[in-house]
Amino acid sequence: MGLLEGKVAIVTGSGRGVGRAEALVMAREGAKLVINDLGGHFDGTGQSRTPAEEVVHEIRNAGGEAVANYESVSDFKAARRIIECALDNFGKLNIVVNNAGILRDRMIFNMSEEDFDAVIAVHLKGTFNVTRHAAAYWREQHKNGNFLNGRIINTTSDSGLLGNPGQANYGAAKAAVAAMAIIVDRELARYGVTANAVAPIARTRMTVDATPQTAAAMAAPAASDFDRFDPFHIAPLVAWLASDDAKDVHGEVFRAGMGTVWLMKGWHSVAKISRKGPPWEPAALGTQLKEELAKGLSAKESMGTVMSQGA
Repeated sequence: MGLLEGKVAIVTGSGRGVGRAEALVMAREGAKLVINDLGGHFDGTGQSRTPAEEVVHEIRNAGGEAVANYESVSDFKAARRIIECALDNFGKLNIVVNNAGILRDRMIFNMSEEDFDAVIAVHLKGTFNVTRHAAAYWREQHKNGNFLNGRIINTTSDSGLLGNPGQANYGAAKAAVAAMAIIVDRELARYGVTANAVAPIARTRMTVDATPQTAAAMAAPAASDFDRFDPFHIAPLVAWLASDDAKDVHGEVFRAGMGTVWLMKGWHSVAKISRKGPPWEPAALGTQLKEELAKGLSAKESMGTVMSQGA
């Protein structure tokens, strides 16, 4: 019996990279999969059925169950059809992994409106679209006495959690989907649903093809060496979060890769100044803030608690 035996999962953007690894591991753990992938280029252009179909074949050849779906998560009605694909083929839905994404990196002074809108549409609106339809389904089922223990895992990024120049569109979207996981978890906990987020560190088209400057740093090692950027380092965490064993993990944000899992904590106070009486004079406020900022920087540099084996 696998960790996800009897579960039905949708993994968006699972034709390649991290999504593919997540789908294959979840299938190995017993889940039935909807492999959703538009099959486009890393910048969102183009379309192909091949990536999704290849992953379906891999799962079936290993004895698992999977179907391909080619809908775009950025389309609200199409996202509903992704949910319906799971229901039509497997009779229910337990797990949603919001992984689909594109990149259109530009410095802010060169970024076009189209570049901004396209990235937001896939990452942020796409995550909302699929989550919204899944949430409505789980709420209705729960009210009818069918407790499906829904699981939502959003894919965030270091760009959203820590910041990265050239990715104002992507980073803003990824920060938002992390926040969305926290909020949605609070909204859906009463229905037995959990929502969490994971920031992967892995070698994919989006970290190599789309950003050639990282290609050398993330190059695959010799077969005998530890491949710390293998996307399969991400998949076990996602599979566990999707399981019943993770029922008490609510609204958390993780960073995973290189054989390590970090538990992240977002906006929290690392320093403060207070005053009783009339408002500060700006210059006096600035003097005190500079002192506290200097103290707070060392705390801000912490990357969270290492929860697993070191890299």
